[in-house]
Amino acid sequence: MDNSSIVLEMTDISKSFPGVKALDKVSLTVRRGTVHALMGENGAGKSTLMKCAFGLYHPDEGEIRIEGETVRFQDARDAMDKGVSMIHQELHPIRTRNVMENIWVGRVPYKKIGPVHWVDEKKMYEDTRALFEDLEIHIDPRQSMGELAAAHCQLVEIARAVSYGAKVIIMDEPTSSLTEGEVELLFRIIRKLTAQGVAIIYISHKMDEILQISNEVTIMRDGQLVGCWPAEELTQDLIVARMVGRKMDNRFPPRESHVGEPWLEVEHLTSANPHSFQDISFTLHKGEILGLGGLVGAQRTELMESIFGLRPVASGTVRIGGKPVKIKCPQDAIQLGMALLTEERRASGIIPMLSVQDNVVLANQTAHTRQYTGGRLFLSEKKRRDDAQQYIDSLSIKTPTQKTQIQNLSGGNQQKVLLGRWMLTEPEILILDEPTRGIDVGAKYEIYTLMTQMAAEGKCVIMISSEMPELMGMSDRIMVMCEGHLSGILDGKTATDEQIMMLASTYQGAAEGGVVQ
Repeated sequence: MDNSSIVLEMTDISKSFPGVKALDKVSLTVRRGTVHALMGENGAGKSTLMKCAFGLYHPDEGEIRIEGETVRFQDARDAMDKGVSMIHQELHPIRTRNVMENIWVGRVPYKKIGPVHWVDEKKMYEDTRALFEDLEIHIDPRQSMGELAAAHCQLVEIARAVSYGAKVIIMDEPTSSLTEGEVELLFRIIRKLTAQGVAIIYISHKMDEILQISNEVTIMRDGQLVGCWPAEELTQDLIVARMVGRKMDNRFPPRESHVGEPWLEVEHLTSANPHSFQDISFTLHKGEILGLGGLVGAQRTELMESIFGLRPVASGTVRIGGKPVKIKCPQDAIQLGMALLTEERRASGIIPMLSVQDNVVLANQTAHTRQYTGGRLFLSEKKRRDDAQQYIDSLSIKTPTQKTQIQNLSGGNQQKVLLGRWMLTEPEILILDEPTRGIDVGAKYEIYTLMTQMAAEGKCVIMISSEMPELMGMSDRIMVMCEGHLSGILDGKTATDEQIMMLASTYQGAAEGGVVQ
């Protein structure tokens, strides 16, 4: 390797947290003008290594060099000043401010009028528009971030990282919220940046993307370096074997479908928001996994959140077990045997400062109370501990102890904690919104197995997913939405990518969509 092409070197990096060694002498070499993929199961240490490269963590041992110069970043701003920028997996936009203010936060331009310095909104707007035009991003710089879908927030974050003029841009699961067309836009942006000499470190569990966009691939396992290979020498099977240390012949667990009686019936449900879903009707059966497909803006999440009582509806009927029900809030839904794993685990799932144990038992607190003389209620520490351990073991959650703060776990392990939380309520209907987003292949299989077990027990599962193989591999039926309408319901065993995409992209009315009931 030509040393003059090296832009970032990380040598023998080690990092420990209480009870766990997250990194054990890991080395990484990144060349300018290339895309260097970083892969590994959840908990392998990828994000920890990148947070060391970005100044969020200080390594316990090892050396970091930028273009041959040894650096020790004090914080993220110091890293950005030295040419390293990072797009985080969990987005944290300032939703009360507009797009351009999010792009230039901490760097807003000023103009002097008399003795007073004012924010130069005209320049900020023009600079943002020029940046977006260069990146082919079509978003109004003055639009509020709170109005943007997750995919558009992701594009804004990418533009913000580019605006620093970085030598190295770290992208942690950048396509997790993007449609297929937006992924192509991101790849065009990446190719433009690498042509200008920028190095991209690309963290993703989507192996087809990795093989399409990467020049080199580094694989980690359990906080250690497995190795680095040219991307053209790798296949998906090789990557999986090196990531998990074992051969995985099947992406989805075997299952026999035993769909039973109708359990959840939704008729003509219409959102109170006129711009959301309209006149949705479907039936969910016991023992069924119902996939829910569609593009960004299809209103899939909005529909499920409305059924769960998080959003108001204008009209329609919901029946459970043949009986009409009124669900005005999530507590009503939980009491009726429903559970909802939300799409944004950090924004609306985990409570970061609480422990793993606290997060697991959160939705079922009444089951952990004991009443004593005088009517006073106390939490049973033993039952909390036993219940939390049950799901730590069954879901293979990697955590030093139950008392570890959940924010210190990897994204995949946080997702498992949230699954454990809802499984503890023993739901009859489990709604999963993008349950495997940002999750490695091993953890995906564990989640699929849990879904399969629930269905085998006669429970009902609804899975919102933007991954075609997942929809077709796990669903008994696939319900597809387009622009707030039900386009069609397909048989999961015979559905094709083309059928799903046709229904997702063009609403023709359910009757024309090949509905399978």
